[in-house]
Amino acid sequence: MNAEFLGEDDVDIGVEVVDNNGASHHIELHKNSGEIYAHHCESYADNPQNRTSNENEYNEQARKFAQYYVYAEQGYDTVPSTDHPERINAVRLAIQDLGDDRFDDLFGDLYSQLRSYYDYDAERPIPVPPLAADSDSVLYRQNVYLGIDPLETDVAAEAEDMATVYGLELSETSVKEQALDALSPSAIADWKSFAADLVDEADEEEIDLAEGAYIDAVSPLYTSYLDNGGEQHTAEPDTDPFEREPDTLIELPPIDPGPLAEFREYLDHHLKCQIRDCFVRMGIEPPETFRVLGNGRLEATAAYKLLDMYPRYHDPEEQQLLG
Repeated sequence: MNAEFLGEDDVDIGVEVVDNNGASHHIELHKNSGEIYAHHCESYADNPQNRTSNENEYNEQARKFAQYYVYAEQGYDTVPSTDHPERINAVRLAIQDLGDDRFDDLFGDLYSQLRSYYDYDAERPIPVPPLAADSDSVLYRQNVYLGIDPLETDVAAEAEDMATVYGLELSETSVKEQALDALSPSAIADWKSFAADLVDEADEEEIDLAEGAYIDAVSPLYTSYLDNGGEQHTAEPDTDPFEREPDTLIELPPIDPGPLAEFREYLDHHLKCQIRDCFVRMGIEPPETFRVLGNGRLEATAAYKLLDMYPRYHDPEEQQLLG
């Protein structure tokens, strides 16, 4: 994959991408969201139904690569959060930092749900969807949200000064344990203004705030499943802690999670597989750390199964793919 910028204005940016099949794509997207509003490629038909499956995937690779290229080269927020390898890795590393009690608070329901398939005494927090073809056709999902502790970043001193201006307290408890529903609308507005100023300061000093990332909250469990006709259905969580896109979406089949320590290792591997999928499906080789086998995202697993352009990265038995 190769790309070069075609130009930009205050709102939009254009990129020319040459895919791994040698086709050139003219892609234009909004800088503040990554939404692609124009995409032209003379090598492939405009109508997806008139393209081969591989041509459709090359088209998708070009779009994902354009979004990532703009982010990597210009710093604009153009990559969807659940397709963002750096953000998923920030979640992975933040989960590694969790103590067992906090891990159980956040992911205990997911662990119990999976465990209930293999231990009849284990609690099943949510029922298996009654219209699912069978219990194994279900994926259990959980949205994960990051927070940033400014006191754990290289702008800690500046953050404390900014907080004073807004009348905010930056103790570890106030940052990590303050419940949103306990704050007044004016306090929430102050925290939002503080966060915006902090990001501006970090950008100006070219400081990565990811070092202060921690797991702020998760959604309740919800499901995606196939019915007897092979149609996919995806539910929504009953509630969500924030009105924004999650930083990562965990989706696991009913594997045997084993003891809690083994489940933590499996979840870490699952997120590595997701990061692998992000790179592979934008048409580039993953970094060595993420050249792993196993299930990541459902859409990627389906692509590996159905498209001959991809090796079977989802299959742990394909060890030859790792060299």
